[in-house]
Amino acid sequence: MHSRLLPALGLVVSAMSLIVIGDAAGKLLTANGFSPFFVAWSRFTVGLVVLLPTFRVHRAELSQLLDWRIILRACLIVGGISLILTALRTEPIANVFGGFFVGPILAFVLSAVLLGERVTSVRAVLLLIGFAGVLLVVKPGFGMTVGLGFAVAAGCFHGSFLVATRWLAGQYRSGFLMFSQLFVGAIVLLPLALTGWPAGVGWGDAGLILVSALGSAAGNYLLVVANKTTPASVVAPLVYSQLLAATMVGWIVFSDLPDALGLIGLGVITCSGLASLWLSGRAMARA
Repeated sequence: MHSRLLPALGLVVSAMSLIVIGDAAGKLLTANGFSPFFVAWSRFTVGLVVLLPTFRVHRAELSQLLDWRIILRACLIVGGISLILTALRTEPIANVFGGFFVGPILAFVLSAVLLGERVTSVRAVLLLIGFAGVLLVVKPGFGMTVGLGFAVAAGCFHGSFLVATRWLAGQYRSGFLMFSQLFVGAIVLLPLALTGWPAGVGWGDAGLILVSALGSAAGNYLLVVANKTTPASVVAPLVYSQLLAATMVGWIVFSDLPDALGLIGLGVITCSGLASLWLSGRAMARA
């Protein structure tokens, strides 16, 4: 592996592991009777409070929160997180992330169609191979469950969110974009969170809420750092390490492992991502 990839590898693998740990805590909370909407709202709210000092939002920027594009982008990530937490209520965490990985494929297609980004035939083939892996995990038409349907829907929302982020990245500061998604998310989810507000929150549940929120926030922050210092073509395939983290956490925490077909699908998705990483390493070595 090219030495210039090693810092990005450490950042992104750490980010993916933290996000998976956050979602594992969210799964434990829903198993304890908490509404997925309450868990999602607590994630946005705690993340907003903890990260607020780093955003440096100017008063003049507050009016931009009314931009319909900012609201749309925030609602896309709200939908993605709410749906993945709903999927985690009933499905093994590795299977959920396998279905969720339809997101990068959708983002690739939408970026080409809506944003005019360049498409290479090799990356298109690798994404198709990754999509075949997703199909092996979710088994559409012969064993696909409602929970996996939620996972695929979450991936579609997240893929659309990625495209919306690329669309707006040149027009808004990254700090403001992060602030806006957390702020709008906390506001949008509050009415739904109130309907599923828990009768009581013990110390154990409070700890899980913090792990859920801070794991997600820290993981996404590390991704922002990685994207600032490393080309997106390098970061994107490294995101597939999330599948390995999800499989390990699911086995350790929940004693869950995908079935044979699901494991094959996860392997196909991972190999597709590693092939993309290898291509990126070759490109960097020639540069």
